[in-house]
Amino acid sequence: MAGSPVLLLLLALGLCCPGIWGHSYQMTAKFRDHSLTHPRVGHQLELECQGAKEDSGVFWIRLDKDGILHFIVFISSLSRTTFERNEKSSTRFGARKDGRSYRLVVNSFSAQDEGNYFCLMNSNQMLYFSSGQPAFFPVTTTAAPTTAAATTQSGITRKDPCLNTSDSETSKKSEPNFFCNIFIWVPLAGACLLLLLALIVTIILCQQTRRRRCRCKR
Repeated sequence: MAGSPVLLLLLALGLCCPGIWGHSYQMTAKFRDHSLTHPRVGHQLELECQGAKEDSGVFWIRLDKDGILHFIVFISSLSRTTFERNEKSSTRFGARKDGRSYRLVVNSFSAQDEGNYFCLMNSNQMLYFSSGQPAFFPVTTTAAPTTAAATTQSGITRKDPCLNTSDSETSKKSEPNFFCNIFIWVPLAGACLLLLLALIVTIILCQQTRRRRCRCKR
């Protein structure tokens, strides 16, 4: 019966047109523990349906996040239960009648049990729907990163464009080094060039004096 379009149609009619299905008779589905606001992972969750007539059984259904209806159990007026596939018992759920209250127990609540829970009753060819009881885990929010490096969802870190102190400092440090290098290497290069020219001139003069001496001896 999971995701049955007939159940979906009945639920839509019951929610949108309550006058057709007996608006004067009200049923409520709620947590049995009135202090509970959200279910807890792996813990037992108990719901109760109140306002049902003693001589009529009750259906429990769940509307999941995708809008699909799931039949859970039918509890008869004699507290007999019928689960999915006409099973008499279930490992995931427990159900019973206690006076005029029809109770549903989720044995170990997990993500697949999240949704809106409804109870409905068929009496004298009239359908009566309860209000939905949401049963979802609390939404967790994460604070925005305040450091200079923000971590993305893929695990890659990137620098904050608003914080440029490190880049500006390194650029300021590199500029003096560059000018210092110019002032040091340019004079050295000039001195080396002058020494090279002096050496060339000296060699030329020495060769000329040798030639003159040789001619004078002859």
